[in-house]
Amino acid sequence: MHVVIINGSPRTCEFSNTSKILWSFVKGLETEGVSYELYSLSNLREWESARNAFLTNDKIIFALPMYVESIPSLMLEFIDTLSEERNRPADLAFILHGGFDEGYQFRLCEMLLKSITVQLGCNYGGCLIKGGSFMLRLFAKDKVERMTNPVNPSKFLSSEKENVMTKDGCACAKSV
Repeated sequence: MHVVIINGSPRTCEFSNTSKILWSFVKGLETEGVSYELYSLSNLREWESARNAFLTNDKIIFALPMYVESIPSLMLEFIDTLSEERNRPADLAFILHGGFDEGYQFRLCEMLLKSITVQLGCNYGGCLIKGGSFMLRLFAKDKVERMTNPVNPSKFLSSEKENVMTKDGCACAKSV
């Protein structure tokens, strides 16, 4: 399997909580032998490559922070540049995180992400929700690893249609 991951955080990778979560996710992909491409929208030079990868791959994940129950404007701007014409529909999934520990604040944003999936001519592949990530980038490496370790790529990328809530508050919502 091959996955395209697009980091929708406006922060550069060094200062991005989203990047910290993605590093854990990518480690899991590597462990499972899944190949991936990773693009960061904070680097405008990567936009063209990210657009091409979006149009030519079947498994795509947008990772993003939730800002006031919505998505960052930088990611919206990038989405506006995507063509709605694909040769075949892709599975489009999301990793959504924010400072709230409770998952219900994320549901409004998740509904918006579902509608974007339809607008882009893709199949909704689910939304992995990680709460409590406020200031993650400022924590020591061992604490970051403990907080992001539960992100399990194989469960999230599987075709199983179920909702999973782990004991540490990481929710995986798949369409039913």
